[in-house]
Amino acid sequence: MTSRPRASLRRILEDLGSTVMDVAASPGELDAEVTGVHIYDPLDELLLPEGGLLLAVGVDSAERIRDLLDAAGAAAGIVVKQPVAVDELVRAKVLETGVAVLGLTRAASWAQVAALLRSLLAEDDLAEPGEAPPDGLFALANAVCALLDAPVTIEDRSSRVLAYSERQEEADAGRVATVLGRQVPERYTRLLEEGGFFRQLYQSREPVHIELKGEQISRVAVAVRSGDEILGSIWAAVREPLTEQRQRALADAAKVVALQLLRQRAGADTGRRLRADLLSTVLAGGQDAAEAAGRLGVASEHLCVLAAQLSDGTEPGAGHPGTGHAGGVPTDAARLESDRQRFCDALALHMGAIHPKAAAALVGSVAYAVLPLHPGGQEETRAVRVAESFLARVGPRHAANIGVGRPARNLGEVARSRADADRALRVLRARRASGAVAGYTDVHFEALLLQLSDLVKVEEQVPTGPYRRLLAYDAEHGSELVPTLRAYLDAFGDVNAASARVHVHTNTFRYRLKRLIEISGLDLTDPDARLSVMLQIRIFGS
Repeated sequence: MTSRPRASLRRILEDLGSTVMDVAASPGELDAEVTGVHIYDPLDELLLPEGGLLLAVGVDSAERIRDLLDAAGAAAGIVVKQPVAVDELVRAKVLETGVAVLGLTRAASWAQVAALLRSLLAEDDLAEPGEAPPDGLFALANAVCALLDAPVTIEDRSSRVLAYSERQEEADAGRVATVLGRQVPERYTRLLEEGGFFRQLYQSREPVHIELKGEQISRVAVAVRSGDEILGSIWAAVREPLTEQRQRALADAAKVVALQLLRQRAGADTGRRLRADLLSTVLAGGQDAAEAAGRLGVASEHLCVLAAQLSDGTEPGAGHPGTGHAGGVPTDAARLESDRQRFCDALALHMGAIHPKAAAALVGSVAYAVLPLHPGGQEETRAVRVAESFLARVGPRHAANIGVGRPARNLGEVARSRADADRALRVLRARRASGAVAGYTDVHFEALLLQLSDLVKVEEQVPTGPYRRLLAYDAEHGSELVPTLRAYLDAFGDVNAASARVHVHTNTFRYRLKRLIEISGLDLTDPDARLSVMLQIRIFGS
C-alpha cells in the first residue's frame, strides 16, 4: 500500500476557494507540501518546520511581512488578513525565500481557519489510497460537543441531520428520534415553528436558548451562515443556559461549520457539474460521446434513457427552509434546486444498484439516467418497471414523473432515446400527472399531437372549415354543438353513450347533432372529414 500524498498549498487553496483565501504574492508554482498549521506569537521564538503554514495573527504591514518571510525558513507560506500590504520589497522577498504570502478574508476568524486547515490535513492522513476522506462535520460535531459539554447535531435548513456528536443518549427521546431518522421529526419542527423559534434563530447572529415543554430538555441553537445565506444550524441539548464563554465558542464553531459546508458544497458542485457535462455529451450522441461515456464508465451498447422530473417542485413534509415555514411549500429557488439534486442523487444510487455501468445527472430541471439493459426484447418495458420501482422507493417525498425512451443499440442512437424520454415526460406533464411513468411507445400518439400543437402555435394557425363554423356559432349563441360533436366522435357514433356523456336525452342529442351538421356542413360519413375535425378538437380544444 502506497502512502497518500500530503496536501499541497495549491490544493488547499482550491479546497477553500478564493472567497476564503487567495494568493497575495507567490514565488511561482504552489506545489509545496503543507506539513502543519502554526499560529504566530510575537512573544515566542519562531521555530517553523519545513512545509509549515504560518497564520500571521496581527501582522498588517509590509515591513512585518518581510521580517516574517526572513524568519520563516522553509515554510510553505504565511497567511495574513486581507487587505494584504504587498509592495515590491515584499514580492522580492517572496521570490528570494520561496515562501508564499496568502490573504485571508476578514470574515473568517483565526480559530475558524486554523480548525479548517487542520481538518484538511487530518483528512489526508486518515484516508486510505483511493478512498474519499472522512466527513469532517462529524469531527466538528464532536469538537463542539467537547466545548459545550453537551450532545450536538449539525443540521441543514430543512432540519436534516448532516452530522452528530457522541453522547446523544444523554439527551431526550426527541433527539434520539432525530439522530436515528437523520431528520427532525415533523411534530417537533411544527412546535418550534409555532413558537417562533426558527424565525428568532435565523434573525440572530448569536446562539438562541430555547425552552421546551414536557419531557424535552432545552436546546441552544445557532444559525450557520455565509453572509446573509443560511446554510444550516447547530443544535446542542442542554439542561441549563450556556455560560458566556461557551456561547462565544458555539458562535465561533458556527463559522468553522460554515466554511466546511461551503467547501463540501463546492466540491460536490464541481463533481456534479462534471458528471452533468459528460452525461450531456453522451445524450447528444455526437463524436465525443464515446470518450464521455468512457470517462463516466457508462456502457456503450443496449442503452435506455430515462428522463425524470419533480412533478410540482415541492417536497411535502420537508421541514423548514431558512426563509419559509416548517412542513410547508418551499418558495426559494435554492431550496428547489436542492430538492432536484437530492432526487437526482437518489436516482443515480438506484440505477447504480441495478447496473454498475449506469449513470445519472441533473441537466437543467430534469434528471437523466442512462441505463444499460440486456438485449432480448421488451427492453423498454423493463426500463419502465425500473422507473416504477424507483418512484415506489422514494415515495411521496419526491413526487415525480419519469419518461422512458426507446432502447438504443449504441451511443449513436442515445440522442433519439433521450428525445423519446423527453416527449414521454412532456405527455405526463400535459396530463398533470404526478408519480407516473410512461414509455414512449405507449404515449406515441399523444406525443405526436403535442408536436403538432407546437407547429400550429409557431405558424399561428387557426381552426378552419366545419370546426371553425361550429366554434363561431357556439360563441354567438351560447350553444353546446362542439361538445356534442366531441362526445359523438369519442363514442364512435353511439348516440346513447354520447348523450350520456353530455348528460342530455337521446332525442335532444339527435336534434343537436342534426343542427351541427346543418350549420357546419360536416359530412360525418366521410372518414377524412371526421379525422380532420377530431385533430382540430384535440389541438385547439373544445
